[in-house]
Amino acid sequence: MNEDHRMSSEPKYYALKGGEPDPTTLVTDRAVFKQAYAFIPRRAAKDITCSYFPHWDGTRGWVLARPLTGFAETFSQVAMEVAPGGGSDRPEDDTGAESVLFIMDGSAVVSFNGESHRLKPGGYAYLPPGLPWSFQNLGSAPVYFHWIRKRYDRVDGIDTPPAFVANEQDIAPSVMPQSGGLWKTTRFVDPSDLRHDMHVNIVTFEPGGIIPFAETHVMEHGLYVLEGKAVYRLNDDWIEVEAGDFMWLRAFCPQACYEGGPGRFRYLLYKDVNRQMPLNL
Repeated sequence: MNEDHRMSSEPKYYALKGGEPDPTTLVTDRAVFKQAYAFIPRRAAKDITCSYFPHWDGTRGWVLARPLTGFAETFSQVAMEVAPGGGSDRPEDDTGAESVLFIMDGSAVVSFNGESHRLKPGGYAYLPPGLPWSFQNLGSAPVYFHWIRKRYDRVDGIDTPPAFVANEQDIAPSVMPQSGGLWKTTRFVDPSDLRHDMHVNIVTFEPGGIIPFAETHVMEHGLYVLEGKAVYRLNDDWIEVEAGDFMWLRAFCPQACYEGGPGRFRYLLYKDVNRQMPLNL
C-alpha cells in the first residue's frame, strides 16, 4: 500500500445501533420531511423503527431512503446490523438491482464469483445486477454496514460493470480545485466509466472547508454523516448535522455546507449519474 494514500488520522465510521426510546427526553427532535429533502437524525434509529428482511438471518436494519413517487425515486439505503453468525446466502431477489455495501463497524465476508472477501470498516463492495452473492458475519461481534440499492439502467452497447471490493484507506482522495485541500472526494469508481450509473463516494471537509455555492443539479442524493459535524444547506434551510444523521435530497434541491469543527466532517454520498434523462414519466 502506498502510505501517501492513508488518511492523516484514522477514519471514523459512525454506526447506527438502535436502542430503546428514552421517555425522559423531549419529544421534539430535528427530523424534517419536506418536498425537496428529508433529514433523519440519528436519534430516530431505535429498536421500534427497525425493519427485517426476507432470507436474512440475525439481521435488522433502518431504512433511510426508498423510492417515493414525486420525491427521490432512484435508490434505497438501509443501515444494516448483522449479529454474529447471521447473514444471507440469498440477499437479493431483484435481478435488476445493483448494490453497494459499505462497512461501518465489525467484519464481514462477502462472496461472489467463487471467491470470498473479508471486509472491515471502510470496506466497499460493488455488486452488479443478476450476480449471486452472499454476506456472512463470521465474527464474535455484530457488523454494521450500509446497503445502497438501485435498479440498474442498462444502455445498448455498454457493458454491465463487474463486481469488485475496495477499502477507502487504500484510495487517494481527489482534492477539489481552489479548496486549499479542505474539500476532498474519495471515489471508488472512475467518474468517466459509463458502465456505472451510480456513484457512492466519501466526501471529506477538513476544518474550515465549505461548499462555496448552492449546488443545484439533477442528481438525487443520500448523505450519511460518517464523522464530525457541519451546518448543511438543504433547499432554503440551514440545518446542523452530526455523525449518524442522514440527508435525502431529491433532484435540484439546492445544497451547500460549512464544516463545523473542531475535527473533519465526512459523509457517504450516493448519486445517480451517467444516463440520459428519461422522457416517459
